[in-house]
Amino acid sequence: MSLTDKILRRMERVAPDRRVFTRSDFIDLGSTDAIGMALQRLMKSGRLRRIARGLYHTPTTHPSLGELSASSDAIAAAIARRDALRLGKSEAAAANLLNLSEQVPARAAYRIDRRPRSSQLGQKIEFRQRSPRKMAAARRTSGLIMAALHSLGPRHITAGRLEHLRKSITPRDRRRLIRDIRFAPAWMHQYLRFIAGKGTLR
Repeated sequence: MSLTDKILRRMERVAPDRRVFTRSDFIDLGSTDAIGMALQRLMKSGRLRRIARGLYHTPTTHPSLGELSASSDAIAAAIARRDALRLGKSEAAAANLLNLSEQVPARAAYRIDRRPRSSQLGQKIEFRQRSPRKMAAARRTSGLIMAALHSLGPRHITAGRLEHLRKSITPRDRRRLIRDIRFAPAWMHQYLRFIAGKGTLR
């Protein structure tokens, strides 16, 4: 099997809405130069599109909308894999995703634990650096909840919103939330314990 075929086979294993790649996703298959040439061949054949320097996606077509652009989530995830970053939704996006706010962020923004290498994305995506402590639980539901509560702030956290979160997460997520509470600021602890079913509100 040729290197190009191996790359195609790996891409096809990924869900269509997540098919954004960098060379590092295939580094175990061959040398950097060989992978680069294979990616060039795939672009010439129309199997790949370049998003920005070093970022590629497999085009998908909607029956009404035509060819679809790569999602911001897939692009951010590819950059995070390439640069070994912890990645999380922005605080405002987390609140919206958990149905705590109807405000939709104007631009796709993500929290990261350190700066990524430049990808020449222009204004498409914004990365906001946060401390390693704040990003420790970023890949888990508990990290999403902490980000959402941070977006709301203590003045806008209500019993109804907390009850909504408690009913929305699984027992496993509640147990994990208690273990991750050490990564949250002190003012948030009582809310996290309530969400986890381990405390009452003062």
